[in-house]
Amino acid sequence: MKTINKLLIAFATVIAISVASCVDDVKFGDSFLDKAPGGTVTMDTVFNKAEYTRQFLTGIYALQYYGLQYSNSSNPPYTHSYWIGKFEALSDLWVTTWTGFSMYGNYYGGVHSSGYSIRQDKFDYTRSNVWEAVRYAWILLENIDRVPDMDNAEKEQLKAEAKCLIAARYWDTFRHYGGIPILKGTFSGTESSYEAPRGTVEETVDFMVELLDEAAKVLPWQVANPAVDAGRWTKGGAMGLKTSILLFAASPLFNDNVPYAQGEAADNKNVWYGDYKAERWQRCLTACEEFFAQLKSNGQFALETAGGTRPEDYRLAFRKAYYRSNSSEVLQSVRVTTNDNHGSGTFSWHQLQKNNGRGYNPTHDYVEMFPWADGTPFDWNKAEQDGKLDEMFIKRVPDPTAGVTLTRDPRLYESAIVNGLPRSLDWNTGNMSGNVYETWSNGYDAKTNVGNHARYGTGYTLQKYYLEDNSLREDIPWCYLRLAEIYLNYAEALCQTGRFQDAINQVDILRARVGMKGLVACNPGKNLTGDKDALLAEIMRERACELGMEDSRFFDLIRYKRSDIFEKQLSMLSITRKDGKGQWFGAEKDGGAPWPEFNYEKKLISNPTRMWWTNGFDPKWYLSPFPLAEINKAYGLVQNPGW
Repeated sequence: MKTINKLLIAFATVIAISVASCVDDVKFGDSFLDKAPGGTVTMDTVFNKAEYTRQFLTGIYALQYYGLQYSNSSNPPYTHSYWIGKFEALSDLWVTTWTGFSMYGNYYGGVHSSGYSIRQDKFDYTRSNVWEAVRYAWILLENIDRVPDMDNAEKEQLKAEAKCLIAARYWDTFRHYGGIPILKGTFSGTESSYEAPRGTVEETVDFMVELLDEAAKVLPWQVANPAVDAGRWTKGGAMGLKTSILLFAASPLFNDNVPYAQGEAADNKNVWYGDYKAERWQRCLTACEEFFAQLKSNGQFALETAGGTRPEDYRLAFRKAYYRSNSSEVLQSVRVTTNDNHGSGTFSWHQLQKNNGRGYNPTHDYVEMFPWADGTPFDWNKAEQDGKLDEMFIKRVPDPTAGVTLTRDPRLYESAIVNGLPRSLDWNTGNMSGNVYETWSNGYDAKTNVGNHARYGTGYTLQKYYLEDNSLREDIPWCYLRLAEIYLNYAEALCQTGRFQDAINQVDILRARVGMKGLVACNPGKNLTGDKDALLAEIMRERACELGMEDSRFFDLIRYKRSDIFEKQLSMLSITRKDGKGQWFGAEKDGGAPWPEFNYEKKLISNPTRMWWTNGFDPKWYLSPFPLAEINKAYGLVQNPGW
């Protein structure tokens, strides 16, 4: 038996645990992750008083995955690091142009290897707080029964929350690596060595599902007071996460008659089930049906809906859905407490996008996925023939600052900043106001954002989670799981099990939320009620439009083994004024100049390029490499194929 990395599972009999102050209260809700003055105490101290045990659980919550970059720190978790970049930039929806991101150097350049150092892997196996969270959760599970001043009902609830935390951290890791070591408790600390072989895909999936099922039997459907307890795991969150896990597991990456690549991990079934079984899709479908049965019975969770019928009303409903911590459709959210200003060595999410020019630009391929406002597909060639390219974002008026008509799917304007879009969207009324974005060459916004760090390098820039007009600049909530994703999970499972009309109905619920007609009405040339592939393509497109920058698209391409999309050279939009002039706002506008007309031209992105576009996509990229240093410790961690 070989010695295993102590960060994974080696626990001393008596350990020192850093927890929040044993005298200061730690609240959930918006104060959930406030860092109180701390000290070092022993397990006996933590589990000798209910107050300390609750604070210990809060410390585990602080080790959850948070999906936005915010730190330039040299300390973990490196998945939040400024220097890594978001792995969504590897999909066809986004591109990043800054060479300092590992997404650019290691991944676009195709040089990533298992010998990576810190802040180089898209999800570092040993530096992402996964195993720390798992360890502490098991410590709580094994010791909470001896807390003298806590009743049994609360103990059972905290146990259930700890199980959700373990399952979630496994899920975060599983979708990058496949099967991972399954830890079902702490070690005594007296063993001289350990083994921790990789679990199979089946074992890892069943382990996560078992934890969530156990938790769902105990937890309330939803927190009683979202203003205070938002962020705590609930039955709704546990059941929702189960659908996402089973959806991924049933997908072709793991559920196929051939592995995505050959190797020892494939032989051991660490990276696939070993066969295809339709019952895996049925298992996902059953989980979705159980979730929606509970939703119907318990209510409370609901899609955010528009207060009017204007496109901007629908846009506001969608913004509230993913951004607000008290949104009625958020099943699970995660927050960090950090200043969203650039200073003291800390880079914020907003700073990355705005001041450093080192964020993310939507590709034109992505923008074309969004339909017209009524739900009919956007077709570039038809729009060009009909002379409507000039109205593909807004309906042209003499002065857009006085009001414009949004012509596309309202979700587009919350995903991408497009030419002519007013800067401000009122949180109460949905009214748009302010100077409009000028994203054309030499326009007010794009003129200073050219070259390698071009903020508008594709003709667009990021809107999702950015919200330049928003005064909130701290504690941005990361929507870990929301109801819209479960609707789409349900639709996909229905499609895969042959219930096409039922699948369409689920998608249409989301389309109606943003004022669009149903899939069938908008796609008369497609046999969506009889052609599985056509319907699945529409569901995948809807997932992209609904869940952009929410860590969905990259994994959708991975789980369907879409090497064809990874290999496709992506496009941008070149925008110039037809009159050849520069910015419109300012002297020109003050002189009464009307909103200009533009030349719109699609071009292939040539800077940056991706190695996959020229050399092809090696299947090894479907899953991440385990760190070579961990493999060399020989405790049973088998490397993924190709690495």
